[in-house]
Amino acid sequence: MALVAALEADLRALSAEARRRYPAVKDGAEHAILKLRSSSSASDLSSNEDILRIFLMACGVRNTKLSVIGLSCLQKLISHDAVEPSSLKEILYTLKDHSEMAEENIQLKTLQTILIIFQSRLHPETEDNMVLGLSICLRLLDNNRPPSVYNTAAATFRQAVALIFDQVVSAESLPMPKFGSSSQTARTGSVTGDLSQNINNSEPLEKDVIGGQLTMRETLSETGKLGLRLLEDLTASAAGGSSAWLHVTSLPRTFSLELIEFVLSNYISVFKILLPYEQVLRHQICSLLMTSLRTSSELEGEMVEPYFRRLVLRSVAHIIRLYSSSLITECEVFLSMLVKATFLDLPLWHRILVLEILRGFCVEARTLRILFQNFDMHPKNTNVVESMVKALARVVSSIQFQETSEESLAAVAGMFSSKAKGIEWILDNDASSAAVLVASEAHAITLAIEGLLGVVFTVATLTDEAVDVGELESPRYEHLPSSDYTGKTSHLCISMVDSLWLTILDAFSLILSRSQGEAIVLEILKGYQAFTQACGVLHAVEPLNSFLASLCKFTIVLPTDVERKSVVQSPVSKRSEVQVDQRDVIVLTPKNVQALRTLFNIAHRLHNVLGPSWVLVLETLAALDRAIHSPHATTQEVATAVPKLTREPSRQYADFSILSSLNSQLFESSALMQVSSVKSLLSALHMLSHQSMTETSGSVSSASSKQIGSISFSVDRMISILVNNLHRVEPLWDQVVGHFLELAEHSNQNLRNMALDALDQSICAVLGSEQFGEDPARSRDATLDVDSKSTEVKSVECAVLSSLRVLYFSAQKADVRVGSLKILLHVLERCGEKLYYSWSSILEMLRSVADASEKDVATLGFQSLRVIMSDGLPTLPEDCLHVCIDVTGAYSAQKTDLNISLTAIGLLWTLTDFVAKGLHHGSLVDKGSGFNIADSTPQQTNGEDGEKNRVSNSDKSDYEARIQVVNHEKLLFLVFSLIQKLVDDERPEVRNSAVRTFFQILGSHGNKLSKSMWEDCLWNYIFPMLDGASHKAATSSKDEWQGKEIGTRGGKAVHMLIHHSRNSAQKQWDETFVLVLGGIARLFRSYFPLLESLPNFWSGWESLLAFVKNSIFNGSKEVSLAAINCLQTAVVSHCVKGNLQLRYLHSVLDVYELVFQKSSSYTGDTAAKVKQEILHGLGELYVQSSKMFDDKMYMQLLGIVDLAIKQAITNSENFETEYGHVPPVLRHVLEILPSLGPPEHLSSLWLILLREFFHYLPRVDSVLPNEEGEIQQNKTGHCASSEVVEHKADASSETMPTTRITTNMFAEKLIPALIELLLQAPAVEKYILFPEVIQNLRRCMMTRRDNPDGSLWKVAAEGFNRLLVEDVKLCSVGGETELKISKTARIRIWKEIGDVYDIFLVGYCGRALFSNSLPAAALKANETLEMALLNGLGDIILKSTVDAPREVLERLVSTLDRCASRTCSLPVETVELMPAHCSRFSLTCLQKLFSLSSFSSETENWHSTRAEVSKISNTTLMARCEFILSRFLIDENNLGNRPIPTARLEEIIFTLQELDRLSIHPEVASVLPLQPYLKTVLREDNRDTRAHLLVLFPSLCEIVLSRETRVRELVQVLLRAVATELGLEKVSLSS
Repeated sequence: MALVAALEADLRALSAEARRRYPAVKDGAEHAILKLRSSSSASDLSSNEDILRIFLMACGVRNTKLSVIGLSCLQKLISHDAVEPSSLKEILYTLKDHSEMAEENIQLKTLQTILIIFQSRLHPETEDNMVLGLSICLRLLDNNRPPSVYNTAAATFRQAVALIFDQVVSAESLPMPKFGSSSQTARTGSVTGDLSQNINNSEPLEKDVIGGQLTMRETLSETGKLGLRLLEDLTASAAGGSSAWLHVTSLPRTFSLELIEFVLSNYISVFKILLPYEQVLRHQICSLLMTSLRTSSELEGEMVEPYFRRLVLRSVAHIIRLYSSSLITECEVFLSMLVKATFLDLPLWHRILVLEILRGFCVEARTLRILFQNFDMHPKNTNVVESMVKALARVVSSIQFQETSEESLAAVAGMFSSKAKGIEWILDNDASSAAVLVASEAHAITLAIEGLLGVVFTVATLTDEAVDVGELESPRYEHLPSSDYTGKTSHLCISMVDSLWLTILDAFSLILSRSQGEAIVLEILKGYQAFTQACGVLHAVEPLNSFLASLCKFTIVLPTDVERKSVVQSPVSKRSEVQVDQRDVIVLTPKNVQALRTLFNIAHRLHNVLGPSWVLVLETLAALDRAIHSPHATTQEVATAVPKLTREPSRQYADFSILSSLNSQLFESSALMQVSSVKSLLSALHMLSHQSMTETSGSVSSASSKQIGSISFSVDRMISILVNNLHRVEPLWDQVVGHFLELAEHSNQNLRNMALDALDQSICAVLGSEQFGEDPARSRDATLDVDSKSTEVKSVECAVLSSLRVLYFSAQKADVRVGSLKILLHVLERCGEKLYYSWSSILEMLRSVADASEKDVATLGFQSLRVIMSDGLPTLPEDCLHVCIDVTGAYSAQKTDLNISLTAIGLLWTLTDFVAKGLHHGSLVDKGSGFNIADSTPQQTNGEDGEKNRVSNSDKSDYEARIQVVNHEKLLFLVFSLIQKLVDDERPEVRNSAVRTFFQILGSHGNKLSKSMWEDCLWNYIFPMLDGASHKAATSSKDEWQGKEIGTRGGKAVHMLIHHSRNSAQKQWDETFVLVLGGIARLFRSYFPLLESLPNFWSGWESLLAFVKNSIFNGSKEVSLAAINCLQTAVVSHCVKGNLQLRYLHSVLDVYELVFQKSSSYTGDTAAKVKQEILHGLGELYVQSSKMFDDKMYMQLLGIVDLAIKQAITNSENFETEYGHVPPVLRHVLEILPSLGPPEHLSSLWLILLREFFHYLPRVDSVLPNEEGEIQQNKTGHCASSEVVEHKADASSETMPTTRITTNMFAEKLIPALIELLLQAPAVEKYILFPEVIQNLRRCMMTRRDNPDGSLWKVAAEGFNRLLVEDVKLCSVGGETELKISKTARIRIWKEIGDVYDIFLVGYCGRALFSNSLPAAALKANETLEMALLNGLGDIILKSTVDAPREVLERLVSTLDRCASRTCSLPVETVELMPAHCSRFSLTCLQKLFSLSSFSSETENWHSTRAEVSKISNTTLMARCEFILSRFLIDENNLGNRPIPTARLEEIIFTLQELDRLSIHPEVASVLPLQPYLKTVLREDNRDTRAHLLVLFPSLCEIVLSRETRVRELVQVLLRAVATELGLEKVSLSS
């Protein structure tokens, strides 16, 4: 146990200290140690007296060290309850003895022990012990004592008193609430903080006493009696008397009064419940305090007087705060004395003390409430609270009469600022007496201001309490104001407001007007806000309006005229600054900003109860709005006023932004107001705006910015209120829009624009709200009862849109009508999909706009219509569709703006797209509506299923009624009727657009039209439209127009240029006619099978043919081409599918043929274009429908082409010469020629086709004989019939005689096309035509002689080469098995081929022909062509398995040999003159001979033809080589020392090299002219592949003597090769 250990240690120390001088103490200590070891608890220690005795013995020797140890151990025993109560008296006497000792530490130890006794269970309960214990403290409470002892004695006595009264409370079983400490309640940073703190500290003890839960008692316990005697002694001492019970002659009065103040403030229940105590309070203490308050003499010296006064005042304050209910008279006297003291000529510190007390009452809601109830509301008592408030207000108002008022105000502001920061305001130590005086006065004023603020906040707190308990209605809920308030708290609040508001307002307005400090301004404004809000809750109208008016004066301060003049007259200011400062320069000080914030808070709090008071608020907010948007407004960061401040965006714009946000939030919070409150706010806004409107009735210049700003503010806030009350807009709409309509009729343009913008925003906001979402009326499956909701939405929608209609029709000014249409446009753009009930009025309005003469009005109306067409059709009620169509038609026909008409026609297409969707519903009613079974069947099935589902989900009769609402077919034909009227419009752009739209509609939705609808379209719309356009095109004027006059130059008018294609009425109607024909063509492309199935369509087709013929022969070029395209499209688009009747094809061909047959009367540029188009169309038509053609139709086709060629040749004889190219008609013939090949079922017509075009190739005068006539006899029955020949003759006999081409240009283009056709032809027909083709090509190739620079021979040569190379099968042996062609015919073909090669290669190739100086590129191309012919002959034909007879092969090889002999055959003098290309050609021919003679087993396919050709070429080659070798040797000898020509040298070297490389087939070697035995040896030794060298051996031996080194080297190589062949290689002797 720690106590035992500690005591043992102390006993050992005691034993050691008393060992020499006090052996008895030593022995007792050791004996106690032994006793202590047997004790284990405090109870054991208390029962053992020896332990306590030794400590008392130690104290009794009065030795300092022993006494300290003894007192310490006594303290430990007492604190641990280890001492019996019976020992208390002995201990107290011991302590009394020690209190007389002089040592300071002993005295302090004694006081500590006394305090521990009072705190422990040894607390004195008898009078003697109590007096003894307290007398010890009082004996040490002497001024002669050391300060530490004096202070400790005072503190010990205070705590002993507290402990005594705690025992009284416990013994009397009293409650223990404490309303505060002995000192005044600590002050917080603000008055509101003080108020809340005091409210939190208050407890309902008084309510318990008054309610009877706690009753007054007269009897006291022993402990209670001890406390009562102590209180009486203290009171007597405070009054300057002696303490009889304590046996003390005198106590310091301040000390006694301080103890009394402590007891009064902390033990309220003692005085509330125990009657003896209450009597002492009433008769003794109150008498003491009254006497102390009245006296003016010095009691204990000048230095003690202020402190004693403070104690007296604090005690009085406690009595008033805590005991006023029971001490009515006494408290009334005290309060009167305190109030009187505020204006008596007392020291300033005394008045400050009084003001502190009064402030304390004001900031305590409980105290102030009790005082007001007990005194002001009691008719027999004085109005002490009113007197208090007036006294405080008098102190505040005294500042304006002081000489140092400005300094005092600054000091007051500093005190509030320091308090707000939590810093105690302290005057500087070195301050002067004047500064001290100013500070003291400021302190007094500060206390008075805080007291007034406390009253205000108390009223606000009590008002909130009344609202909480239900005595008052919260301002957040709507209620009827009543002046009869039966609640106790509410009646109290009303009485306080009526009694105090004027006094408080005067004081607040004075301080607020004179002060600039931020903290004090904030506090005053808080008071304004709290009191105003309380007045609003209490419906105290006059105080409410007065406080609001006062507050509004501090929000916006406009400069006065004097200030403006002073700024203007300042010589320092620049001119620009003067001009700015002359305006309303608005400077918002921090005070203004805070006042505005306060006003916002009040408005937010009292929005439901302000009513007419809104006007005051709104006028201020309008001024604020002007200030925020003013370019000369700024904020001030310092309290001092300056004439002009520079803008600092960070602070200035932040303040403006916050104020603007608060301004907006106030009206946004209108959503939380009651409807009646919102109406009151709107009425106030209307009143504010109306006042400014009456002042702004003139022009713009007469309207001041203030008036315009007020109206703008009202309008903007009305919009804000409307936007935030969209959920209940109906009761507010008329009030808001009525004002906008009134503004819209104002004479001021700015106001009208403002009204229109506001109306626009309002309508769009309402229609864009959530209640205009999915409306039940729009839902086709709605089955619930939604009448109430639909009625509400309908009512709102109609009300909103009706205001727009009223504005348009009642507007007297054009700009208002324009503005109303802009609003309508915005509404449709943003909210069109949400409209339903107001479409009829909207369309009616737009219909009237279409007839307006103003362009702006019509344009805006049409923009609205476009929005409807683009986005609003799905939401448009079906019974309004026909109205919408009619409106669109009206805009299409209007003459104000051409662009509107054109766009409106496009909208008709959009409308038909929407209407056409409903044709599926129509198909349900009319089962015959679909023409395409494959397409219509699924739709019908789905439609029937959908119908069953809908009928199952809703009433069948309702569904049928909906189907009957509109007939989509009638709507579609209504659109067609409008378009038909537009087609006759005098404006070409309009009618052309109408035509395009009409046919686009039919093209897009034709598959949804029934046959009956198609018939109506054909006979009622399409053909009448065609007839009308044709008639107008034929009868319109051809006079050219002049464009619009755009100015003058040189006195003459200058006109706008018009394109020549549309500078007359006829040309413009031609354009319309072209569009009609094009539209019909598109319809035929898409729907011809459907139209063909309609009854009487053939008659319509015949009518169309008549229109086409008339258009071709009598119309313009564009019309003619469009007419041809119309027919072409109809037949070409559907002949591929095979579902076109032949009569339509025949009719088109007849029309085309008629055009060419009437060529004599149909000429000119238009006719040429038409013929070109027809030819192009013929080619396309034949490609797509060739399978449908028979021989008659094909011959008709050829006849048309033949007529076209002959007419073109006849009419354009000089065209090629003049322009250098083929005429356009012939070009079109050439374009279609490759596609004119007969189909498979008409293969016999290939002969007619090709022979027909052979006539247009150049011919010689003499006709080549037809050898044996076998080609024609073997045509396998295919020949041109006499009927076809007669048809062609009849077709051409009327027009022109047989003509021939005068130039070769057409033939040059024709030959490649014919070659292409011939390659496509069937094998039989191709083989029959082959000789004729070769003959025609040979004639063309022979033109090189007369025209070497021409292109015809080149084209023919290329065609000839391609024909032989790509179709070599025709000449092969394999082809004979397929084609039964006679040998004679084959011989003739090869003879023709041999003739071509012989004549052309020998006669025209590799020769120096006369030319007009062809460029190098052309010469190179000619040489390349020649080489291509040689390659075709030498590499392909002669190496292929052809069936050419031997004589033809020999002729072909001979041709090559003759071409190769040109270099060596010429005299050596002539060789030098030969061109280089001639020698290259000759050398190439020689190379082909070597190639034909050679054999390579690895790469070559050896066959009989190849062997035959190789034998012939080998023989020819040997002869040629021998001639070259011998000729070279002769020429070399003849030239002597002269050099050999290069060509001859190259030839001999090439020959020797090729001889070395040449390897022949053994079969060829057998025909060489060698001795038989030599052939046998070579064959047996397999060395006959180079036997040709043996044939040339003699010549080689002769040429070995040549002077040319290179020749000798090559000859040596060949001779060694001969030796090798003969087996004569050099053999070594050793072998």
